[in-house]
Amino acid sequence: MFKLITENWTLKLLSLVFAMILWMFIMGERRQEVGYRVPLELQNIPAGMMIANEVPTLVDVRVSGPRTLLMKISDNDISIAVDLADLQPGLTTFKRLEERLNLPNGLRVTRLSPSFIDLRLARIKQKKVPVQIALSGEPLQGYQVGRITATPSQVVIEGAESELKSVNGVTTEPVDLHGVNEGFSLIVPLLHNGTYTYFKDEKTTEIQVEIQPVAIDEEIEATVEKSLEGE
Repeated sequence: MFKLITENWTLKLLSLVFAMILWMFIMGERRQEVGYRVPLELQNIPAGMMIANEVPTLVDVRVSGPRTLLMKISDNDISIAVDLADLQPGLTTFKRLEERLNLPNGLRVTRLSPSFIDLRLARIKQKKVPVQIALSGEPLQGYQVGRITATPSQVVIEGAESELKSVNGVTTEPVDLHGVNEGFSLIVPLLHNGTYTYFKDEKTTEIQVEIQPVAIDEEIEATVEKSLEGE
């Protein structure tokens, strides 16, 4: 039995090594499918324009190919580039994104989501709009609000031309007047709910509020009105 095993042992060892190499080659060439999250790169946005809609930053890709090739790549090795050079304002649809994928030879895309993107380009414009002062609360009894000013009283909003058309002003955070009996100044943030428009420079304004004593006749009249309301 031992003689049978050891007879021509060199040839048998070579056969075993060859079989292992063949098995590794077959396993390496087996086709597999792997999923990747691939970054979407928007290149060469035309000067003076901006993207004015939601565009995904990542694309889910399923790739099929030999196992040996798939093992050599990672998410960072793959990207989808979309060239926006010479694109005109408006909505453009980019289809067949798989053709823009930088895959090594031997690999094939089996699924891609989304398979296309809609991209809206808009001209970047500027617009000067007034600052609207928001107030809350009432001064101490016997006092009233006098003159209120904002510096600056106007600010520049910049962004997508289509959205900018509907922007007619910005507001301050509410200025609390509850219980005050004298004038004051306060720097307050400005509020703007734009999606594709934004403040170009100033994001705050200084509010000057004058608080004046109520004239005696006016105070008496206000007291009488409150008394009548309570009856």
